[in-house]
Amino acid sequence: MATVVASRDQDRYLAEFERLKRRSTPSTPSWLVSLRQSAMARFAEIGFPTTRDEDWRYTSLASLAAMEFRLVGDVVRDAVSTGALERISLGGPDWPRLVFVNGRFSAPHSSWTPLPAGARLLSLAEALTAEALAVDGVLVERHLARHAAWDTNVFAALNTAFIEHGVFLHVPADTSLPAPIELIFLATEPGTLVQPRVLIVAGAQSRLCVVERYVGLIGEAYFSNTVTEIAVGPGASVDHHVIQEQGAGAFHIATIDADLERDSAFSTCGATFGGRLARTTLAARFGGEGGRAALSGLYVVGGRQHVDNHVTVDHAVPRCSSQQLYKGVLDGSSRAVFNGRILVRPDAQKTDANQTNKHLLLSEGVEVDSKPQLEIFADDVRCTHGAAEGQLAPEALFYLKSRGFSEASARALLTYGFAREVVDGIALTSIQAHLDRLLTARLTGRPSKSE
Repeated sequence: MATVVASRDQDRYLAEFERLKRRSTPSTPSWLVSLRQSAMARFAEIGFPTTRDEDWRYTSLASLAAMEFRLVGDVVRDAVSTGALERISLGGPDWPRLVFVNGRFSAPHSSWTPLPAGARLLSLAEALTAEALAVDGVLVERHLARHAAWDTNVFAALNTAFIEHGVFLHVPADTSLPAPIELIFLATEPGTLVQPRVLIVAGAQSRLCVVERYVGLIGEAYFSNTVTEIAVGPGASVDHHVIQEQGAGAFHIATIDADLERDSAFSTCGATFGGRLARTTLAARFGGEGGRAALSGLYVVGGRQHVDNHVTVDHAVPRCSSQQLYKGVLDGSSRAVFNGRILVRPDAQKTDANQTNKHLLLSEGVEVDSKPQLEIFADDVRCTHGAAEGQLAPEALFYLKSRGFSEASARALLTYGFAREVVDGIALTSIQAHLDRLLTARLTGRPSKSE
């Protein structure tokens, strides 16, 4: 259990929670009121973790816990121009797009295209209204906060206590979305606490793709605490992408939980470029045989940035496969933490699981802590893991320089090649192109064209 920090660090969040309760209306469903209250009580009981907690051994939250953040009451409508948003968006005109400014849904910035019959894409605030609950209430109650482990994850508990804004997406059985869904979360106000919640429910044999974007337009400190829950029905296929480009002073804590049923497929790729401190806790659990999961991540950090990825794949049933590929590029005095856990339970025979984690160190001041974990309680399995870290090969640099490349160009080209393995695994060409721009900008020191 996490160590409880000083009560004054929690009091700020408890005060914000009381304000949320006062805004609740009689139409707020009783199960949601009870859920929020239970989650807040759990947050108060656990408190922020410290480096004495094993899962946070290499990531200190002292600076986050010491800061005061406030909830944003209303969206600042003119905080983002239409032209700026169009430059930020990666989707074409056929992509449905929901935009949130400082954690609040902004309808004027959002756009919808017709979805197949029965598919539902709503802001979470709308999904929790009495009218929407009359249609989706059973589904929302069945899945909201039923996948993210808020009883053990203090940040999931904090987000659950403040469930109000975010996204609800339901794709019914035997339905395919014709285009990806783009979710854009913009930060424009310093000192704010934003806690978006994303709930994705994929019916049996459905097909869908979701792209989450977190973009900071300011360099000052703010706190983004996000939770994404994904229920992948039997035979369904969900492609999920997260691109994190928060501001330089941002704290970004993300929780992603996916539950996979029989013969389902789930892929997720997270790209981290921004933020002062970025932590992602990702869990994929197999609840039916024949499931497949592909989890990947790319983090490119410098200066004094700190990035932490905690990944757990729970093979609870037989004949499922999982692949993990995480690569990090570190420069300056940055630090990376990777903890990858593969759990194979006693009945999960015929499991096929692979984990790879590699880091490229571009300066002597960087630090990496990589901890692969294989916990195998079945005997008929194939499980492998590999971790490596190193610098650019001198012979490769020499070869490129002998062909006319400058030192800087040679280093950038080799670094780009190292990172491309993750990018090449993404099917969406628009995301590939955007990550190419971000990589090039980071490696050359020039702003990307989308900035």
